[in-house]
Amino acid sequence: MKRRIVRSVAATIAILAGMSLAACSTGADPASTGDKGAQAVDAALKNGGEITFWSWSPSAKKQVAAFEKAYPKVKVNFVNSGGASDSNLKLQNALSAGKGAPDVVQMEYMSVPQFVLTGGLLDLTGYGFADLKNQYTASSWANISQNGIWGLPQDAGPMALFYNKATFDKFGLQVPKTWDEYIDAARKLHAADPKYYITNDPGTDGGWGSAMLWQAGAKPFQTDGETVTVNLQDEGSQRYAKTWGTLVREGLLDNIGGWSDEWFANLASGKIATLPAGAWMPGVLETGAAAGSGNWRVAPMPTYGDGSAATAENGGSTEAVTKQSKNPALAAGFLRWLNSSTESVDIFVDSGGFPATTAKLQSEEFLSAKPAYFGGQEINKVFLQASKSVLPGWQYLPWQAYANSVYGDAMGPVYASHGDLSKALADWQKANTAYGQEQGFKVKQ
Repeated sequence: MKRRIVRSVAATIAILAGMSLAACSTGADPASTGDKGAQAVDAALKNGGEITFWSWSPSAKKQVAAFEKAYPKVKVNFVNSGGASDSNLKLQNALSAGKGAPDVVQMEYMSVPQFVLTGGLLDLTGYGFADLKNQYTASSWANISQNGIWGLPQDAGPMALFYNKATFDKFGLQVPKTWDEYIDAARKLHAADPKYYITNDPGTDGGWGSAMLWQAGAKPFQTDGETVTVNLQDEGSQRYAKTWGTLVREGLLDNIGGWSDEWFANLASGKIATLPAGAWMPGVLETGAAAGSGNWRVAPMPTYGDGSAATAENGGSTEAVTKQSKNPALAAGFLRWLNSSTESVDIFVDSGGFPATTAKLQSEEFLSAKPAYFGGQEINKVFLQASKSVLPGWQYLPWQAYANSVYGDAMGPVYASHGDLSKALADWQKANTAYGQEQGFKVKQ
């Protein structure tokens, strides 16, 4: 699985490298604006037609069925696109070929800039989508609304600290409120039993690493047209490097990768005692580490000492309309229903998704859920507070897929040698700077 994902990312990058920055100037479709745009969407839904939808979400088939029941004149051809990496590769191939792209496609937030860059997505501002802004959390909306509106948020990944209460009780650990306390707990745990670690991190997951930088207050990537600033030595980045680097230098992190059988086994047994992760993690734990049921709990992310709640987004997806859509108003109508209607959001949540809509996040039914896996804790209340504490101002790189693919090249050797994390960030900065310049960007540091 890992090899297949790496090949997919590499192939996507190769295609992107052959495409000109001139695609940035294609602009949005000349749709109507404001109320007229929304009326055009309403009319398209009433008149009907046929569209194609790519998604890997477990809820997609049920959502399509519910939509077609509500709008019987519309036929939605659903295609399971196989996951984020495979979907990105297929989409980029279709866009490069000029045919074969779906009308509506799911993609991770971090992938949006690269498809905006190559002119593959439709700016939905003209279809009245700006009026939907207040339905979503601020951080999820920010991911789809840079220099246009490129989708509607499907889910959110505000980070929280998942911890194994049984392990904490066994070793007399307190839930850490700061990262200094987290380091102290890591030392105490590993000294008591070397088979136990506070968490795992082999230095290979660029998406997770970016989220941790974000949570530390870093703003290493800033894009202004064709000028991109890459600065992984800013104050927040160095704060992260100093703190997390202590765990690296002292060998306090399990070096196994995520999503492996060993990883799930150690989560189930509590040998991995915590996970700083997005709000989508409960479903992963319940299915992949079922034997840990009843032992896990959720707490706010540790802070860097000033006591202010601060977190980041780890993961999350949107749906977008492609430029190849022959019926963009109808595609926009399906997308609007998919990620804003109560019926569709309920289906998504019932399938294990974590919503980005504030109405669902604040509903009593959602907040009062007490999953047995988490000992009956009302975990969604923790996630709701996290969604309100996401630090503003984060941006992804226009080539974030590439950045994530070379993250391990910079970090992995430093983790393995228990070296200087600041140096690893500097190496990652160099790799991104060189790549951005090769693609024709003006890269500042």
